[in-house]
Amino acid sequence: MQPNELAARNSAFYDALWADTYLTSPESFNTWALISDLLPAAAMRLEVGPGLRPRLPISGTHFIDASPPAVERLGARGGIARAGEITALPFVDQGFDLVAAFDVIEHVMDDRRVFAELTRMLKENGCLIFSVPLHPLHWTVFDDYVGHARRYKPADLVQMIADNELVVEKSAVFGMQPNNPRMLRCAVKMLTEHRVAATRWYNWIFFPLGLLLQKRLKWVAGLLDLTAVDEVLLVCRRKTSGPFAQAIDRS
Repeated sequence: MQPNELAARNSAFYDALWADTYLTSPESFNTWALISDLLPAAAMRLEVGPGLRPRLPISGTHFIDASPPAVERLGARGGIARAGEITALPFVDQGFDLVAAFDVIEHVMDDRRVFAELTRMLKENGCLIFSVPLHPLHWTVFDDYVGHARRYKPADLVQMIADNELVVEKSAVFGMQPNNPRMLRCAVKMLTEHRVAATRWYNWIFFPLGLLLQKRLKWVAGLLDLTAVDEVLLVCRRKTSGPFAQAIDRS
């Protein structure tokens, strides 16, 4: 798939998703305990691609999103929101103490450019929080439908982190861990053939139910064993000096 085709697929899916839903409070997510601990040292904050489900506090946070409905709603709630692409962030180098990208990087073909941009934004010892899906062999029709460009091999992810001089501070299993291909195919069929109805059911029933059933994140110092993990959440620091200590191959 060409980059422009992937971008068009992402825009079609997420513009429709955000056009018929509400702005979810960051405090509603199981990531809030992590975020709230980081806020005292994060006066300058950026979240990339949050849609209407931001994890950083809205007021005073910079947001970049490709979806006009998301940019408009975030701005109306006090966010410093603008349209843009993760591969060309409109900010000066080392401008942020905290940068977040939840469920975003896997949607972009040029992930090397993405990581370079995200780390360029960070001040020395700044914090980057991001999540990505793992294991190409776990690829499903749902990955295709929502516009994923990849699932990461753990070894490739570790190398990307090392190449960008990031140190993994801690990590956790993240998101849904799907294990029923039939249910995923059924979900894609409904979204394809009955998009409006399926999107409303997801936004107004299944997503709120998922929030209620969230489990507390279980953090591991450094990089956890990714062998049986479908999606990982990573808290990284921009390295200031010394050897990269976390580049352990977890294939």
